[in-house]
This record gives sequence, structure tokens and C-alpha cells, in this order.
Amino acid sequence: MGIEYAQSFIEEVKIMSIHKLDLELLNNEYKNKSPFEIIKYVYDKIGASRVALASSLSIEDQLLTDILLKIDNKARIFFIDTGRHFQSTYDLMERTMRRYHFNYEVYTPESHDLEPLIREYGPNLFYNSVDLRKKCCEIRKVKPLKRVLATVDGWICGLRREQSVTRENINIFEWDYNHSIYKVNPIAFWTEDMVWEYIKKENIPYNSLYDKGFRSIGCQPCTRAVKPGEDVRSGRWWWEDPDKKECGLHIQNKTVE
Repeated sequence: MGIEYAQSFIEEVKIMSIHKLDLELLNNEYKNKSPFEIIKYVYDKIGASRVALASSLSIEDQLLTDILLKIDNKARIFFIDTGRHFQSTYDLMERTMRRYHFNYEVYTPESHDLEPLIREYGPNLFYNSVDLRKKCCEIRKVKPLKRVLATVDGWICGLRREQSVTRENINIFEWDYNHSIYKVNPIAFWTEDMVWEYIKKENIPYNSLYDKGFRSIGCQPCTRAVKPGEDVRSGRWWWEDPDKKECGLHIQNKTVE
């Protein structure tokens, strides 16, 4: 059993090393390419039906929705409905569907996971401890994400290096070891101003909360407006250590040195 485990580990390291080398070359080649060119490359290599955009209706995801639907009006775009979003997020979802004439793939928490969680810890458990907040995110976000990612070979995200300390090392092309698929961040090197410039130029609908001081919008109980001088995601889980503020959807990938 020990030998089998060791051989399995060696094979995994080899695969990780290969991915690291290939992705490094790819990231160098596409670092200065447009999001359109990046997504088009992913489509050509992986196939439209096996790629999906994860959208939280953020300005970044709205930008990518616009680009993706210009490439393919039947593109797969999914939304994880945690049940705790702002009403303005749902309103934007409907406006976006009407604007682009498409439907989101919607994924929700499983009732058999959610009901005992709320029964035992109450509806606002996330304020009590980091562990309970992560448990809530696990059930409302991470498990639904696993369901949709099991149907694709690559997912597109609106992550940017500038957003927070937990994202400052992301690349355009990554290998997601948690789900064994490719992860693509077409605007990893974009600034917030660049995103807004595109949003305004293309007249893309966005969440009205951005006009009220919000800069990163998630679940209503865990999101507040950002104060002057704070970083983009400081309004998310504001009561926690900023070095650990991720919900579990975008845990830093493993690397091989």
C-alpha cells in the first residue's frame, strides 16, 4: 500500500510539473493579449460546451459576459444563488438576461445541507467565527460550484490581481488542482479603472450598489460599502483578517517548486 501511494504521489508531481511548465509558456505568450483573444483561444482548445464562465454579476463578470456572448451567443454562464444576495443583484440578473437574450445556469445549495446548518447555528452563523463562516460558504457556494465544474474542462473567472492580497499572484492560465480543470482569468492584470472604462464604453448593465460605495458585492449579510483608502474587497467579511478572506471558490492552487 505504501509503494502504491508513493508511485501515485510521484505521478501527481510529474503531472503538476508538466502543467506548470506548459502554463508558464502560455501565460508569457498571452500576458499582453486581450480578454477576447484569451477566451477565443480557450474556446478553440477546450470546446464551447466544456467551458463555462462563473458570474457573480460583478463588473468584472459583466465585462466577461459581454465578451463571451459576442464570441458565442449560446455560451455557458453560471450563477450560484446562495439565497442571501442583494435584491439589486437579482434585478441585474434579469436586466442582463434581457439585454443579451440568454439564460444563466443557476445552481443553489442542497436543502439537506442547508436546513440542518441553519437549524443548529442560526441564520447569521457567519458572524460568530471564521470556521462557521467558511461552513456557510462551503454549503452555499463551494458545493454548488463543484456540481457545475464537474461538467466542464475549464472555467473562466473575473479575478484580478489588484483586488486583494489573496489574489495578487494569480495568472491568466492556471490549473485548478481542486477540480482538475483549467482555470482562466482573462483580466488578471487589468485595473479597476480599465474595467469601468469597458463597462461605460459598451454600456453594460451593472449593480446599482456600485454607485453607493460598494466595490465587491457578494451575499448581503457579508458585504458592506468600502471606505476611502480601503482595497476593493475590504467590504467582504470585513470583520476577518484580510489575508484569509476567501469563500473557498478561489483557494490558491498548489504549486510544485
